[in-house]
Amino acid sequence: MKREDRLAALNAEMAKRLLILDGSMGAYLQGFGLQSEDFHGTRFADHASPLKGNNDLLSLTRPEIITKVHDAYLAAGVDIIETNTFSATRISQAEYALEAISFELNLEGARLARAACDKFEQADGRPRAVAGALGPTTKLLSMSPEVGDPGRRDSDFDTMASNYEEQTLGLIEGGADLLLIETITDTLNCKSALWGAWEAFDKTGVELPIWISGTITDRSGRTLSGQTVEAFYNSVRHAKPWAIGLNCALGPADMRAFLADLSRVAECAVSAYPNAGLPNAMGGYDETPLSMEVHYAEWARAGLLNIAGGCCGTTPEHIAHLKHAVEGVKPRIPNAHDERMKLAGLEPFTAAA
Repeated sequence: MKREDRLAALNAEMAKRLLILDGSMGAYLQGFGLQSEDFHGTRFADHASPLKGNNDLLSLTRPEIITKVHDAYLAAGVDIIETNTFSATRISQAEYALEAISFELNLEGARLARAACDKFEQADGRPRAVAGALGPTTKLLSMSPEVGDPGRRDSDFDTMASNYEEQTLGLIEGGADLLLIETITDTLNCKSALWGAWEAFDKTGVELPIWISGTITDRSGRTLSGQTVEAFYNSVRHAKPWAIGLNCALGPADMRAFLADLSRVAECAVSAYPNAGLPNAMGGYDETPLSMEVHYAEWARAGLLNIAGGCCGTTPEHIAHLKHAVEGVKPRIPNAHDERMKLAGLEPFTAAA
């Protein structure tokens, strides 16, 4: 199935029902008992920097494991699979001294996801889309990493946009259907990702739908850079996203009010993929597949959602229960376009008509 046909079919499905996104890559990988040699493999056996924990690298050193993760989520019934590229920018890979393989990580991450989706797609004819994952990087553009030096920045807009452009080029070539700019805590980082994506679209002549997912860092209802949910939406509304949503940080109980705020204003599809609760004292997550199912069912029946999935701590079992929770529920209807000027600092502003 061609990309444009798959997207048309996916949009047709989204008009009838909620779409299902996969769950956590990291949570599933923990079950494989991976050791340092799994990350180094033979190619990076002599690499000077420790590589354990660089999950994106497994697309090159243990691709069969990444395929197993994708297959497990596809078997749970998802419509969309994320690529294993959350940290596959030069900025993030600098932590491992692997900046030079950023393009390759994205290319292979997308190829693995596309191949897994193709298997399931060919088996039953139902389209499965690949969302190219663009994570927030390890740097912030809006804030200093040092309290005593508020003007300090460890990166700049052009450098970060260039990183995202390279990432997008790899994802497009590898077969991604969508771009998912996710776990956004700093809106300026998101805007650099948008710019980088648009540059890649111009260079390739291929334009993918853009999906944006922000992260509310605590119960204050604001991103790390200080914006409310509606202010965040106003800041990226000009990009005309295919979908916008919230993910990570909060569990479903704490995310609900902020999801309702976003659903109230968004003129496109709305997504949510929360953590399986807040991390406990042992670093684990306490929300079970059954307990999360209750939240998803209520969100769907309240008309808040078009796309649902899971973030940190969620597993294929969580996603299977999520799919059951929203079956037969009509999707949210996006709001009509508001012609008024909408601006944002930390708070939203709507000009009078």
